[in-house]
Amino acid sequence: MAERSETESRKLLRRLRDLLAEPGAGQERLDRITHAIADSMHSEVCSIYLFRDDETLELCATEGLKKESVHKTRMRLGEGLVGRVAKTSSPVNTADAPAEKGFRYMPETGEEIYSSFLGVPIQRLGEKLGVLVVQSKRARQFSDDAVYALEVVAMVLAEMTELGAFVGEGEALSALHQQPVLYRGATGQEGSSEGRVWLHEPRVMITNLVGDDPKKELARLNAAVDQLRLSVDAMLSMTDGQDKEQSQVLEAYRMFANSRGWMRRMEEDIARGLSAEAAVEKEQSAARARLETVPDPYLRDRLHDLDDLSNRLLRILTGQGADTGAEMPDNPILVARNIGPAELLDYGRKLKGVVLEEGSVGSHAAIVARALAIPLVIHADRITTEALNGDHILVDGDQGIVHLRPEETVAAAFRDKVAMQAAAQTRYASLRDLPATAKCGTTIALHMNAGLMADLPSLVGSGAEGVGLFRTELQFLIRAHVPKRAELAAIYASVMAAAKGKRVAFRTLDIGSDKVLPYMKRVEEPNPAMGWRAIRVGLDKPGVMRMQLQALIRAADGRSLTVMFPFVAEMDEFRRARQMLLDEVQRERQIGRKLPGALEIGAMLETPSLAYAPKAFFEMCDFISIGGNDLKQFFFAADRENEQVRRRYDLLNTSFLRFISLIVQRCEDTRTHLSFCGEDAGRPVEALCLAALGIKALSMRPASIGPVKHLIRRVDLTELRHVIDTDCEAGALNVRASVMDWLARQDI
Repeated sequence: MAERSETESRKLLRRLRDLLAEPGAGQERLDRITHAIADSMHSEVCSIYLFRDDETLELCATEGLKKESVHKTRMRLGEGLVGRVAKTSSPVNTADAPAEKGFRYMPETGEEIYSSFLGVPIQRLGEKLGVLVVQSKRARQFSDDAVYALEVVAMVLAEMTELGAFVGEGEALSALHQQPVLYRGATGQEGSSEGRVWLHEPRVMITNLVGDDPKKELARLNAAVDQLRLSVDAMLSMTDGQDKEQSQVLEAYRMFANSRGWMRRMEEDIARGLSAEAAVEKEQSAARARLETVPDPYLRDRLHDLDDLSNRLLRILTGQGADTGAEMPDNPILVARNIGPAELLDYGRKLKGVVLEEGSVGSHAAIVARALAIPLVIHADRITTEALNGDHILVDGDQGIVHLRPEETVAAAFRDKVAMQAAAQTRYASLRDLPATAKCGTTIALHMNAGLMADLPSLVGSGAEGVGLFRTELQFLIRAHVPKRAELAAIYASVMAAAKGKRVAFRTLDIGSDKVLPYMKRVEEPNPAMGWRAIRVGLDKPGVMRMQLQALIRAADGRSLTVMFPFVAEMDEFRRARQMLLDEVQRERQIGRKLPGALEIGAMLETPSLAYAPKAFFEMCDFISIGGNDLKQFFFAADRENEQVRRRYDLLNTSFLRFISLIVQRCEDTRTHLSFCGEDAGRPVEALCLAALGIKALSMRPASIGPVKHLIRRVDLTELRHVIDTDCEAGALNVRASVMDWLARQDI
């Protein structure tokens, strides 16, 4: 019975291939296909429903139902049995459809006389395209072989839909990859850009879906899998056990590559008539569909591994490597599922923006995007399945929005916004050499954040007075091994030379949490952001930190050196780290090396506990820099990686402002220099309020310096402080409304 069914399946697939090869419009092809499927499945009805938008299915072709219902019958995702198949991405097989929960009778179709129902999803790599249905008058449960055969046919329909075989009139039959699509993601790095899509991993296109000779296709599959296994073994031997995390991923690859269940399912698909590559993609689509329903992060990672492995296998089978010969377009905007820091840096400043399906605001990619000053949008779900190389794309990093193939009215409005921003930057350029002095006479020092040598030209162009934060971890993240001391010393020396005497505050290695080095063993923690990271790693494993401190001392070569330690939670951590630096200075003196001309040692205040440290801590620090991003998330217990909560909490909340005032007062009592570093420092209204509270130095991305300086120079900070204090004393929850009203009265 199974062999007969498999033969019928192969016959149907060949019949479909021949039908698709015949000339005709998309509607004609769909009509011929529904007739062929109904005949092959011995059913009176075969219907194809396709999505006309993300939430609505439309009956696009039918054999057996009333023809006048085509393109008129529609249902929402989850509505009726067809909607249930689409929503769950799982088959529905019943002998008594009207008795099924959620059944919806569509009177215009005439389906009331049909009892049996089998529906399977039409999907490709997790992208839902529609539903394929067969029905019959006789009450019967379709066999497992019939379900399997219909799933194989649905997969072929999905591929042919992707290739544009069914283009016709109406939204449901409109050509794929041609319509405007809006993606609402999250901000990884602010800024706006317009350009053309450049896919980091070009999709593999399968054109030979049906295999005429199963034995030949099995041989092709086995040869490709053997090659895949050898490549995984070779990659494993290259790691040599040094990179435990990478080794674990490759071991998972090897496990899947040697999985008999995985191979057996693909072999069965080939036996039913699919080509080798179509069988691989069918399994890949099933894995993608399961990804949506699996909440467990470990299992999701394993399904990602299987997805990546399938891509490798498809590239072997089709010969389509990552280098397709396509030329990078002008103004390229990179689109990827995810990307590592080294890969992103390889693209460098050629990119005008980055859009990722995954990622996080603190990820390696986000750090590099900030260093390169290019807009980044993360969590743009499924964009890699929709975008094509060369597609017109608009990236709004300020709002976390992406417009793919935008309509001209949208593009025009976007260009107006960018032009206004550019005009404002031109106006700000005239302020470049002027101080950020408010009307009350208070001057605020504006510094920039950096992490790469490529950032340093912005030091002059932006008008920054120095680098308030140099992220040293980027030099560690982009390497496959620990950088040598001499390499680091050369990099730090170049940074100081490029700064031309301006102050550069080097933050020591801030790793852990979401910043895990490629060669560092990952520590599984329930809450990494509050776990073993930054100074905690440096004190527990002092070898790397001592090496970095030595590199900084040697790089100074007689120049002033400013070092700050991140994520200090208590006084003793800073005392030990400070002493480690002083010990290295003494050691360099003993061996006769040139010492820094001046040495500043400070701490980043990122945990509320440090604000209540003993007075001796503040006296010991040459300076303190408030790390606003982490401090705000810990103050409000709001994970900055969680979009559901992070945007609820505002710097201008009166509780937080009182807390900032406490820190300002403690630093004033000990005459400790205080600065603020973080996203809020680059937002003009927030920066203004921080300055009004008494913070005399702010560090931000270079593009924010102009707008912040422009606003500071137009206001009286003493008056603004009065507005803030009045709201706080009145018991207000937030001062934003009052501040904006005050600015409006100043005609700002």
